[in-house]
Amino acid sequence: MSAAREAILSRLRAVARETRAGAAAVEARLADRKPNLVPARARQPRRETIDGFRRMAIEASAVVRRIRHTDDIPDAVMAILRSENRPARLAMAPDAMLEALGWNRAMVEIRSGRAEAHDEVGLSVAFAGIAETGTLMMASGPTSPATLGFLPESHIVVLSADDVRGAYEDGWALLRARGGLPRTVNFITGPSRSADIEQKLQMGAHGPRNLHILLIDPDAAEPPGDR
Repeated sequence: MSAAREAILSRLRAVARETRAGAAAVEARLADRKPNLVPARARQPRRETIDGFRRMAIEASAVVRRIRHTDDIPDAVMAILRSENRPARLAMAPDAMLEALGWNRAMVEIRSGRAEAHDEVGLSVAFAGIAETGTLMMASGPTSPATLGFLPESHIVVLSADDVRGAYEDGWALLRARGGLPRTVNFITGPSRSADIEQKLQMGAHGPRNLHILLIDPDAAEPPGDR
C-alpha cells in the first residue's frame, strides 16, 4: 500500500472516530435535556398559571371564552360566528373530539380538513398553552392542519386548561413526553399583525385577523364567558 493511500485511509478512520464520538455526545445531551432560564411568572401554582395564560392572551388581543365542558363548544362557536356576523359554516380540524360533538343542534355547516382560500373561519385544537406569553402551541399533523391557523379570517382554537403550561420549556417537554416532535410546531400569540408599513399596526397581516380561544376550564371560580 502506498504511503499516500495509507495517509488517506488513516484520515478517514480518524474522521469516522470523531464522528462517532460527536454523535455520542449529541445523543447524551439530548437524553439529558436541561431547561433554559425560566422566568418566575412561569413557575406559579396551577390556578395562577391558568389564569395567567388567560390574562396574557387577552393582552395580546385574543378573545378568550371560558367554557366548562367540551359539549359547550358548538354553542360557543355559534356565538362567535354571530358576534362577527359570519355565515354558519367553518373549516374544522379532523380531530376526534371535535367530530364527536353535537354540531346538529348548532346548525353549523362544517367541512373537515385543511383550510382553503374561501374559508372565513377555522376551528383547531391547541396542543398546549404557554402562560408566560399567552401563546398557543400548535402541533401539526393529520388531525391538526396548520392551514387552519393561517388562511381563514378568524381562527377559533380549543384549549384544555389541563394543557396549559407555565413556560415554553414545559411545552416542549410535554410534546416529547407525548410521542416526539411533529413536522411543524407553530406558536400563536394573538391575532396576526404587523407594523412594518409606515409603523401603522395592521391586523391580519399574515394570518387571521381575529383569534378566539375556547378555554375548557371547569374549575374556574368565575362563571363562563368572554374576556
